[in-house]
Amino acid sequence: MEGHDITALRASLPTLDLSRRPTREEAMAAAASLGSFNQCELIVARFSGQPPWERHPDDELLHVLDGAVTITLLTEPDPTVVSLGAGSLFVVPAGVWHRSLAAESVTLLAATSAEGNESSFADDPRDVSDPGAIKEREGKGGDD
Repeated sequence: MEGHDITALRASLPTLDLSRRPTREEAMAAAASLGSFNQCELIVARFSGQPPWERHPDDELLHVLDGAVTITLLTEPDPTVVSLGAGSLFVVPAGVWHRSLAAESVTLLAATSAEGNESSFADDPRDVSDPGAIKEREGKGGDD
């Protein structure tokens, strides 16, 4: 057991630029695992841009530590869009496809499923006829 200095951790993380394809090393440097909490992994990550769609088998807790982010959830009948600023907290329901967009650098504390996630670069990952809807299963420590 150990405490974590989130302020110092935030200062040490580089911003992962998702407008280009980052290397695995760059992605790993921009995120830090704080350990586990129930069935989730606690992660602090800093990025700008838009990662692929993803969904998790469990709810995902997002806390914006600094910056701002827009979360799009593929809900019925229409997508739900939520804008979050520093200090905001949001829970993404289990199984819902979602992605974030950070125009500038954002730092998130996430409690995300230790079971991993599915991700997709398709325009709509629910459309299985779209060849981009091929989903990758990422294990513990995957993107967020």
